[in-house]
Order: sequence, then structure tokens, then C-alpha cells
Amino acid sequence: MSTLSLDPSLAPAATLPDSEDLEARKRRNASLDPLFFPRSVAVVGASRSRGTIGGEIFHNLISDGFPGPVYPVNPTAIAVQSVRASASVREIPGPVDLAIIVVPRDKVLDAVDDCHEKGVKGLVVISAGFKETGPSGKKVEDQLVERVRRYGMRMVGPNCMGLLNTDPRVKLNATFAPTWPPSGNVAFSSQSGALGLAILDYARELGIGISTFVSMGNKADVSGNDLLEYWEADPATRVILLYLESLGNPVRFMQIARRVGRTKPIVVVKSGRTEAGARAASSHTGAMAGTDVAVEALLHQAGVIRTDTIEELFDTALILANQPAPKGNRVAILTNAGGPGIMASDACESRGLKLPSLSASTDQSLRSFLPPEASTRNPVDMIASASATSYEKALRLLLEDEAVDSVIVLFVPPIVTEAADVAFAIRRAASGASKPVITCFMGTHGIPEALSSLREGKFPSYSFPEAAAIALSHAVRYGRWRGRPEEGQVSVSGAAPGRARATLLARGAGGREGRWLNTDEVRQILGAFGISMPVAVFAQGVEEAASASEAIGFPVAVKLASRTIVHKTDVGGVILGIAEADGVRNAVRSIEERLEHLGKRADMDGVIVQQMVPRGVETFVGVTQVPHFGKLIGFGIGGVNVEIWNDVVFRVHPLTRSDAEEMVEKIRGAKLLRGFRGAPSADREALVDTILRISALVEALPELQELDINPLVARPPGEGVIAVDARIRVAGDSV
Repeated sequence: MSTLSLDPSLAPAATLPDSEDLEARKRRNASLDPLFFPRSVAVVGASRSRGTIGGEIFHNLISDGFPGPVYPVNPTAIAVQSVRASASVREIPGPVDLAIIVVPRDKVLDAVDDCHEKGVKGLVVISAGFKETGPSGKKVEDQLVERVRRYGMRMVGPNCMGLLNTDPRVKLNATFAPTWPPSGNVAFSSQSGALGLAILDYARELGIGISTFVSMGNKADVSGNDLLEYWEADPATRVILLYLESLGNPVRFMQIARRVGRTKPIVVVKSGRTEAGARAASSHTGAMAGTDVAVEALLHQAGVIRTDTIEELFDTALILANQPAPKGNRVAILTNAGGPGIMASDACESRGLKLPSLSASTDQSLRSFLPPEASTRNPVDMIASASATSYEKALRLLLEDEAVDSVIVLFVPPIVTEAADVAFAIRRAASGASKPVITCFMGTHGIPEALSSLREGKFPSYSFPEAAAIALSHAVRYGRWRGRPEEGQVSVSGAAPGRARATLLARGAGGREGRWLNTDEVRQILGAFGISMPVAVFAQGVEEAASASEAIGFPVAVKLASRTIVHKTDVGGVILGIAEADGVRNAVRSIEERLEHLGKRADMDGVIVQQMVPRGVETFVGVTQVPHFGKLIGFGIGGVNVEIWNDVVFRVHPLTRSDAEEMVEKIRGAKLLRGFRGAPSADREALVDTILRISALVEALPELQELDINPLVARPPGEGVIAVDARIRVAGDSV
């Protein structure tokens, strides 16, 4: 099967990388050259027996054409597969750039010492039994990493299946995989060795050309971030595919991926979506933001395409490696059968793609050569009698239509038309087009040998319309992200971080255990960042609350004040719309009695008497800390049912303006903000501004661990927002 490799004319224009650590990146990249471009390779633990890992790696290096010397190291053999063996790396007669270590765990450190004495700079440790086995294995792995770094080496693994480089100058297959993939422009990294075997086989089946492949294993030295930076500068790589089980340094990953993705699309399958720990979180935000939510937000902000399956990963790569990124989500469908056209339409719409109406001139031109029974609306159904010539004419028209950003061409083989003829017609019509064209020759996947015109023109084919639509939707989202201007963190006007810090430090941040701030502290900190709250007074006792209400003016709300009870409504601690002082007295007594009944009277510090705010759309803004990811900021529809609706969009701090705008637009309840069934619309600009102010607050107060503003009432346009209720938890040293 042929390879899929990117036409250089389709590659995005290179951009200068940021100069902040350019020299450091160059040094890191150069340090990986012994892994990918060695002049000589030693296999420590090479076996005379085929079918063993050491035997297969040695065999692959020779049989797949590595041009330099390959030295087997085996202390018990004179020769390995007809090549004279050495008892140790030190005894090898020539220099060695790369050593593949396939020995029992307890002999790995000695092998590394030998490699150091020989001057080896690159290591691939296939051997297992390290941190994946528990504490004792981790101890050995720590010793291994310390030794590798002290010796100035770079190491892939341990517990991996190796790496390969299909560059014709190298032809390096330092894996025990039975499959040598076709050479191409797709780089792939896998944290799973077993999955890596299947991936290489699947890539060959689809005809996807691989530039380099790395099985990372335990990522003890060379990390995914290292590989991203290496592939960023690799002229042979145009698309980067990753199978991830964990993100070692998520914040660093986002920084690198954001930069790399501007020129080379990154597509990821990330396993481990469940997060039971979120159920134990105390705030609204923490209850809704688990680790996978953080992963999803991080990948989205970095422009990384996340797919659900390996098949979907490769389906997406088929487009990105061979077609230009779509400039929009408007899709035209061309078919010779109504059923597949309907299936494709449904799949497109369900994935956020739009089927626009074609222009009048396109419709008229289609009618000029299609039979009366054909449908010239989108999807264009040319019916079963459609010839290759009809496909060519129709596709040209669709590509010329300004309402169309991409085209899906469907073909169901009838008796009267040959698939090869249609493939050649597609190639003629779409050659040199600036819009992506993908095909669905029902029952074929990749670029079949039989359809040589598709192969030569680099037009991927999918077995079924749904797969084509899903892959195209990923490409559309990537194109939209890449088209966004690069942004930095936004500075907000009127913020006084020094005043907020002074408020916090007046009582301390609460040490390791942390504490929830009192009402006055919350009000002062939010006020320092320009976030307004309604007039409120803390009161202890019935009469003090009544006096406060008269001073504020009616109507008022009475709310429980407690340092230990987070969700006041759960204990009947919120009473709204009180119109006179006696009502306030009754409200305080009601809250006291309710807590007494629940055995929580001691948790009551008092009450907050608060001015009632004008009605608006109740929204929610929150912050939570996710281990290893830092702070997540969430926005959604608020109120007492916030966790039931779970209509919240999260992004990783720090935020750009585009992040904040997208958060407001992407919630399911966005229609409520635009005005729904006669209700006034919300001040969306004020919501965006508030989200950015929260991001600035997080930056200024690293002690902040959790924040809930619920509800944040959004008034009509021009009237702003009001934080009706808010809680902040801090932890850390007060310095």
C-alpha cells in the first residue's frame, strides 16, 4: 500500500519560534540526535534466537537497512545471527552512538556504565521491572536516571519497545515490531509498548507514512515534551500523533504544544477519562472539575486535537497529512446515492459542521448537466447513473462556491461506473484546490492501491460517511484554532492586587490546612479586582439582623454565615425577598431552628443580611486546584442546581480574552444569555470581563485554592454583573 505524505505546498508557513529559550531548545534537540541519527548501534543483550526481544531488535536493525555497523553484545555467544559478538560494549572495536539495552533489570546499571566508558550518548532501555512494578523498581529507575544524566546521555524508556526513523539515510528500526511502516511525514509517540505494535501495523494497513516512532515506556528521561520540541524542528515531520496515559508536566506541555501547533497539528488519544476523586471536593467548582476535565481544557487551549479512539486518531491524520486545513465549517456533500448522503449530512450536523445552501449560479450549473431526477441542493445527489465526468464537473463547481469550505465526495459502486474512473475524476477536479477534499468510497479505507489516482493526489478515503465527518470536524476545529491570533494573558483595568494581598495577609493564608475567608475578606478581595457585590451586613442575633435590614432597605435576603457549612441552601440557610423587619427576625429564628434540628447549631457564626439584587441570568464563576495542572477556571449557568445541570466550561489558568469569550459562548445555556422567550439578554461583555478579572486574581494570589461566585447575576447589556454570593478558600504561608 502506498504512503500518505504531505505535499510541501500544503505545509503551513513556518513561523519564528519564540526566542525566550530558543538556544536551550536547540541544545535539547541536538541531544536527541544520537537516538534518531546514530552512525552505529549496539544491541546489549542481542540474542541468537529469533522470536526473542533481543533477537528481533538485532534482526530488524539489519534487515530493514540500517546503513552503519550494528554490534551484538552477548557475553555467552561468539556470534549473533552470523555477526561476531562482543562480551561487553567496551570491547566493541568501533565507536558506538546508540545502545539498545535488552538485559534483566539488575544488569541495566552495569550496562549503562559500560556505555559511558565507550562514549555512547544515546540509550534505549527496553528492559522492564522499574517503577511500573512498585517502590523497589522505582528506586532502581531513580538510580538509572541519575546515572544517565550524570553521564550526559539521553535515554528512551525504560520499559519500552524502542524507536524507529524511516529517513532513507538512516532506516533505523530499533524496535521488536514485525512491521516496518512506510516512510512519510507523520511522527508518532506511544506510552504503551503493546499498543505501539498494533499502531505500526495499522499505519501500514492504511498507508500512513511514518517519519519517526517512539515507544516512550516510563518516560524516565526523554519526555513527550522533549519529542514535541524535536519534531517541531524536524523537516521530515508535518503531523504529530500521541498516545498518552499521563502528562508529566501539563503546564509545560501546553506551552510547547501551543507553539508547535501553529505550524504542525498535534493529534492525541489520552486514556483515563474517569475521575472519582472529584466527588470528594467541597466547592461547586471542585465537584465538577476532575483531572480529565483539566486535560480536556488544556488540550483545547493548546490547539491539540483530542480523539476518542486510535482509529479516529489515524482518520484525522489522513486529512491533516494530505489536505489543507479547512478555513471554516461549511461542508458540501457530493454523492451518487441518497442514503449515504443523508448519513453524511446527519454526521456533519451532529459534529458542528454546517451544510450551507449553494449559490444560485452553482445550482443552475449543476442542473445543466445532471438528470432531472438529481437533487442539486446540498447534499448534491447525482443518483446512481452519475458518471465520472459528472463527478468531475460537480466537484469543480462545489469547490468554486464561496459558501463552501470543504467537500466530502461519496461513491457507492454501481454497475455502470468504475471506481477507478471516479477516483481519477476527483483528482483532476481537485488538483491544486485550496479547500480540503475527502472521499468515501464505500468499503475502502486509507488510500487503496486500486484507486491510484486518489493515492497520487493525496485524497484520503473512508469506509463510511460517519468516519469522514468525524475526522473533518477535528480538522475544522484545528483550522479555527490556528486562525486565531496569538494572545497573552490579559491585564484588567482598575485591579488592585496589592490591596487584595494586604486583605489576605491581615489574618494569614491559613497554612497547609487552609481556611475559608470570612465575608468581609471575600468582599474586599473581589472589590480589589473590580467585582461588585450587593450591600451586606454581618449580624449576630435576631435584633442585630433586623436593625441591619432597616439600614440597608427592603427587600433583603438573610443568609447563614458559617466557616464550616459550604452549601447554605442544603441546610435551609438562605431566605430571600424579605419585605420588613419582622420577616428578618423570623428568618433568623428559622435558620437557627433548622440548624438545631440538624445538630449543627454550633456551626452558625451569624447571618448575612444582604440587599436583594435586580433579576437577571444566574451564572457561575469558579476556581479550583487540580493536582499537577494548577488552577482551573470555570464558567456556566449558576443557581442552586449548578451541579445538577453541570453546564460549565473549564479552562486552565492563565486565560486569554479568546478563552474567556469562548467560555461564555460554549456553555449549553448560552441561549439564556442571548435572551430566551422574551427575557432580556445578559451583559456578555461584563461576563467576559469578570472571568478575566478572576484570572488576574488567581495570578495575584497564589494562595487561592478554591473560589465560587454563585450566583453571578448578569444584568441586561450595559448594566454589568453582580456577585450575589461568593466563597474563597486559601492555603499557604503568609509571606
